Amino acid sequence: MDLAYLRAHPEHLPTFLTHQRIRETPVPGGDSCAASRLTLDDGHSIFAKTWPEGAGRPAPADFFATEAAGLRWLRAAGTVAVPEVVVALPQLLALDWVETGEPTPEAAERFGRELAGLHRAGAPAFGAEWTGFIGAAPQDNTPDPGPWSEWFARSRLLPYLRMSVDNGALTGAGAALVEQVVERIGEVGGDEPPARIHGDLWPGNLLWGADDRVWLVDPAAHGGHRETDLAQLALFGGPPHLDRILAAYDEAWPLADGWRARVPLHQLHLLLVHTALFGGAYADAVGSAARAALGGAGRATVDR
Repeated sequence: MDLAYLRAHPEHLPTFLTHQRIRETPVPGGDSCAASRLTLDDGHSIFAKTWPEGAGRPAPADFFATEAAGLRWLRAAGTVAVPEVVVALPQLLALDWVETGEPTPEAAERFGRELAGLHRAGAPAFGAEWTGFIGAAPQDNTPDPGPWSEWFARSRLLPYLRMSVDNGALTGAGAALVEQVVERIGEVGGDEPPARIHGDLWPGNLLWGADDRVWLVDPAAHGGHRETDLAQLALFGGPPHLDRILAAYDEAWPLADGWRARVPLHQLHLLLVHTALFGGAYADAVGSAARAALGGAGRATVDR
């Protein structure tokens, strides 16, 4: 099987894998999926991800179709680097392979400008036309005209707050803090028209390529607030050269006044997803973000 054949007959890939007709090398693939590098007969490599056999349940309906739709939508903006979708089937997703390289200041600055261009491409509404997932968790992508603050509270905070309370990750005090943020979101949030965002842009979803570009992978793509992507970038220690990324972004498309004070609010979504999926280990981070969001500009800064 070569790349031309695979593009013409993507439905045959599972059979070739089952019968070991393609060289397959396991690679890191994140928390939800098993991943491998597939080497085709023409020497071309692709990245494939499948639902793990030991997961104890089948892949959620539309799980891989959702990621494929998001990747194609981000790629269609023609700005930031996004791997091409080669195969999208109910049981697997295959993308063009990206050779990794070292993070450089030049790549960071280029990425900042390209990310601004991606966001400027816009979206018809908050949410998206496809089913939503963030990691393995479902995410409500029902298109919504906004305003952003109300949509964000309803579709990005409250569902994961409920999940986190139900699984015991957040106690009454922690939940109450998030509820205060929801009640006051009109004060602490900042409304903008829908941007075309990655939606799960923590540093692990950046690939620093050998071509000296930064590639986006594993999106939860939708129409959202552009500050959400930037805030998520600063989580978990941030990527290399974050200051260069932010400066280049702000030069290409200046951010609204007070954006630094809103960083914890935008981070709260992804932190709540973590308490919903992984439990109480992230409860302190949720509480800190909620308090900072309520506290205003003096207590909210980007972690560099």
